[in-house]
Amino acid sequence: MSKKSSTKPKQKGSIAGRLIYGQVISSDFFARHWLKVFAIFTVIMVFITNKYHCQTKMEEIRRLNTELEIVKTERMRVRSVYMSRTRESEMQQLVDSLGLNLHVQQRPPYKLPSR
Repeated sequence: MSKKSSTKPKQKGSIAGRLIYGQVISSDFFARHWLKVFAIFTVIMVFITNKYHCQTKMEEIRRLNTELEIVKTERMRVRSVYMSRTRESEMQQLVDSLGLNLHVQQRPPYKLPSR
């Protein structure tokens, strides 16, 4: 009995197995195409960096808009308090409550004639 030599080609494994053992993408591939691989890697890193930068800026814009709304509300509140305090009757009551002994002048001011 003679042994028959098999002329069948070896079955190729799955793509995942070939990737693990370096049969699909080997170091030779990277040596031949290092510039393209580097360019693709750089583009991917720039994309990720840009996306992160954009997200952080959008969060900052949201935070600043919220802060702006709070400041606008506070400004309106302070303005209304100021306007209520500038009324003459409110000011007179405040002066009277502090006991400053100031009164509203009955006669309007006038200019002295110059010589």
